[in-house]
Amino acid sequence: MTRPPLPPFDETAAVTKTRMAEDGWNSRDPEKVSLAYTPGCQWRNRAEIFQGRDRIVDFLTRKWARELDYRLIKELWAFHGNRIAVRFAYEYRDDNGSWFRAYGNENWEFAENGLMRHRIASINDLPITEQERLFHWPLGRRPDDHPGLSALGL
Repeated sequence: MTRPPLPPFDETAAVTKTRMAEDGWNSRDPEKVSLAYTPGCQWRNRAEIFQGRDRIVDFLTRKWARELDYRLIKELWAFHGNRIAVRFAYEYRDDNGSWFRAYGNENWEFAENGLMRHRIASINDLPITEQERLFHWPLGRRPDDHPGLSALGL
């Protein structure tokens, strides 16, 4: 199984890979998202460290059960060879109706077949009011005409 674009990445391929990851996560479909990773992919997400697609599915299922109305924007930060670094922000609310914006950085390493084999994420949450929300689109893929992080001043 391959998942183009394949490394080594040029800028166009790195931007495409970043948007593909954003689109996948905005689907909030853990099974679908897990297919972008190697079967033994290693993850560090905040304080959780784990390996494998089954654990990815478990993690994402828990995540999206508590992070409601989740909307994510990723932006390419840097790339070289088979590695990509992105910055991101996402907005969500908890089951009490409190809103948050999470900011973070991810470092990705890809196998030759274009599947991610290593993901390291550092994330911070900021409480926001509903009026401070900036990510306004129907759940799912961010529309092409919705501003990205830089355009939003994030």
